[in-house]
Amino acid sequence: MHQSSPVICRELSRSFGSFVAVDRVSFEVKGGEIFGFLGSNGAGKTTTIRMLCGLLRPSGGHAEVMGFDVATQAREVKRRVGYMSQRFSLYRDLTVRENLAFWGGAYGLRGVRLQSRIDWAVNIGGLSGATRALVRDLPGGFAQRLALGCALLHEPPVVFLDEPTGGVDAEARRRFWDLIDDLADSGTTVFVTTHYMDEAERCHRVALMHEGRLLALDSVPRLRDVFSRDALVEVRCPKAAQAMAVLEGIPGVTEVALFGARLHAVLGSPHLQARVQATLEGAGFAPTMVEGIVPSLEDVFIHIIGSGAAA
Repeated sequence: MHQSSPVICRELSRSFGSFVAVDRVSFEVKGGEIFGFLGSNGAGKTTTIRMLCGLLRPSGGHAEVMGFDVATQAREVKRRVGYMSQRFSLYRDLTVRENLAFWGGAYGLRGVRLQSRIDWAVNIGGLSGATRALVRDLPGGFAQRLALGCALLHEPPVVFLDEPTGGVDAEARRRFWDLIDDLADSGTTVFVTTHYMDEAERCHRVALMHEGRLLALDSVPRLRDVFSRDALVEVRCPKAAQAMAVLEGIPGVTEVALFGARLHAVLGSPHLQARVQATLEGAGFAPTMVEGIVPSLEDVFIHIIGSGAAA
C-alpha cells in the first residue's frame, strides 16, 4: 500500500488559535507521481507540506509518508523526504560545493558516498562550471537547481518542492521542470506547489486548495471537464472591467471573470455568442469580439473556487 501511495492524508487539519489553516484535507499521492498542489497565497499549501515533512504537528486527522505517521514518527519521516522550502535555505556566503558538502553531512552522508552524491548533484544541476562560486553570486536558475540538488543528496523517495521556481526566468523554469520530469521517471514522488499554470499542466494530477480546503483533485484533462456541458468564450471589447456588469446580466451567462484586458464567460449554450456580442455592442462596448476557447487551468481554478465558495 505504501509503495503505491507513499503520501496518505486523512482529514488532515491544522489550526493556529482560532484560524483554521488546513481544514480536513484528504488525498493520496502515488509513487513516481508529479503531484501539483495549487492555490492562492494563504490557501494552506505550505502548512500542509510542513505537516507532511514532520516539521509541524497536525491539529487533527492523520497523515503518513512512506508508512510513517507524521505526528508520532516525525524523525523517520524527515529521514525519507527531501524538502525545498519557499524561503531560500542555502548559505549565501558558502560556495556551491561547500553548500552541497554541508547539506550532505547534515543528511548523514560521509566519505566516498558523500563525494559521489555531490558529483551527482553538480551534474544534474548543470553546475560543473560554478562549484567554486559563492551562492550569493549565482543567477536565480542556478541557485534553484543547487537547492534541488541539496534536497536530493540523500536520495529521498519523496521530495516536497514549495514554489521552487519563484522569481526565475522562463528558460530556468523549463530546465528545472525537465529535472522534475527525470526524477519522476526514475521513481521519485514529487509533491510540488506552483503559481504558474503552465507548470501545473506538467503534473500528473493537480489538487486545488482554497481557504484551507481541498476543492478538487484530478488530472488536468479531467479537471477541464467541468466545462463539458457549457461553452467558454473570450470576450474582447473596450473597457472590459465595466462591461462585466452587462455581461453578467445576460440570461444564460453563468460566470464572468476578468483576464487582463479580456473577459472569459461561461455560456449555457454556444448559440448565445451572437446575443452576447450584440448586447455588449448595444450597451456601448463596440467593437466586441466573442470567440470560443479551450479552458485553461486558470479558468478551471476560478470556476471551482467560485463553486466551492458557493457550496
